[in-house]
Amino acid sequence: MVRFKNRYVLCEVVSEDPRCRQCIEDRTLGLAVRDAIARVHGDYGLACCSISFTVKYLNAYTGTVLLRCRKDSYRLLCSALPFVRYLESRAQRYPCFLNTLHVGGTIRTCQKFLIQYNRIELLRLLQNCTTEEERQCIQKSLLSCSLTEEQSQSGDEEEDDGTE
Repeated sequence: MVRFKNRYVLCEVVSEDPRCRQCIEDRTLGLAVRDAIARVHGDYGLACCSISFTVKYLNAYTGTVLLRCRKDSYRLLCSALPFVRYLESRAQRYPCFLNTLHVGGTIRTCQKFLIQYNRIELLRLLQNCTTEEERQCIQKSLLSCSLTEEQSQSGDEEEDDGTE
């Protein structure tokens, strides 16, 4: 049994139009990337990249995209990503481009990089605040989006401190 090695390319969709992020789907993004590969590298590049090419993760709110391709063709993919100039969804074209953030061998390394990248971006956002009110508003919004465990629907499990 032979294991095929893959590379994972972490990108972000950068667009001036905020509607672009909410309208993108993994299928339309995959088609746009394949079209860019075909324009830049021709049939050979498209055939090499499309063997194992998939969109593994897409977060429409943050614009984060994780693409998977074969190890031997990831350079073809990365060189074609700057040529994605628009995403087409529901018969509308949204101008945007893909910014490559990281290339990793596993999804886990890409996740670790994304956590570090988001921390740095949040610090940069806090440093660019002009007033204390803006800083407190950002800190409040960050604290309000923390993860909490949901209570189970069944009455079987109860907390140790007696709260429900």
